[in-house]
Amino acid sequence: MATVTFLSNATINITQGATTYDLSAESNTCTLTIGTDALETTSFGDTGRTYTAGLQSVEVAITMFLAYGGSGATAEVETALAAMVGKSSTLVISPSGTTESASNPEYTITGAFLQSFTPINSTVGELAMVDVTFTGGTWARDIT
Repeated sequence: MATVTFLSNATINITQGATTYDLSAESNTCTLTIGTDALETTSFGDTGRTYTAGLQSVEVAITMFLAYGGSGATAEVETALAAMVGKSSTLVISPSGTTESASNPEYTITGAFLQSFTPINSTVGELAMVDVTFTGGTWARDIT
């Protein structure tokens, strides 16, 4: 098997209400963790525990450069995130660009919830950054 080098260039689009924000250029870290709850199905006579898939679980952690102002789809990070707090959003994330393929799967997370974020995070001489975590919802993977 040949070794493959992957250079990340994730795309991050978040839709809240009727507005879609492309926050790819304002982000430098994106981690998507997906799975399902493990529901125990062990019954009398089994010699080991058994499980089946339950509800989907999802967590998206993104680090973004803080900027202020703008409106609608051209809103800066703080403005966009302020509109998302306490609401469910749809996230569409790919590891490298917007063309889906087996080597660039697109994940759509529907109903992801942003509980909170830090709108002011300033240190003298440093770029202002914000870490946000979306949780919940359902996920789908697409390679076509």
